[in-house]
Amino acid sequence: MEVALREVHDSDLPVFFRQMNDPEALRMAAFTAKDPADWHAFDALWKRIRSSDAVARTVLADGDVVGSAAVYGEPGEREVTYWIDRAYWGQGIATAALRDLVAEVPERPLYARAAADNEGSLRVLEKCGFRASERARGYAQARGEEIDEVVLTLEG
Repeated sequence: MEVALREVHDSDLPVFFRQMNDPEALRMAAFTAKDPADWHAFDALWKRIRSSDAVARTVLADGDVVGSAAVYGEPGEREVTYWIDRAYWGQGIATAALRDLVAEVPERPLYARAAADNEGSLRVLEKCGFRASERARGYAQARGEEIDEVVLTLEG
C-alpha cells in the first residue's frame, strides 16, 4: 500500500469529520473535542488549523483519504497529532504517515500525547522515534473521566 501526505483540501473535511465520529476510535483516542458531532466547531477548528503555522496534511493510502496528520503549537512546544480511519488500523499507515510528517518538520523537540492504554498509538509513536518522557492525568472527553496519559518526545 502506498502512503502519501498532501495539503488538506476542503473536500477532505467531511471525510475527517466522519472518521472522527467513529465511537470506537473516539474511545481509543480519548482526548477529543467536547462534542465531536458538532460540525460547526469541527469546521471552525480546521479553519484555525489551516490559517495557522500548523503543518496539516491529509493521509492517503493508495490515493484514498484515510486520515490526517499535523504538527501544531508554539515553537519549542509543538505537538504531533494524527487520526487514521479505523478500517485502516494495523496496516502501518499511521507509522508511515507520521514518519513522513516528522521528516517534513525539522524542528525538535516535538511532542505527542496518548492515552496510556492506547497501545497502538504508543507503538506508532515509538516506531517514529518518540520516547516516553512523562506520565500525566487528564480529562478524556470521549470517556467522560480522568485517565492516565503518556507524553512522548522526539529529540534532534
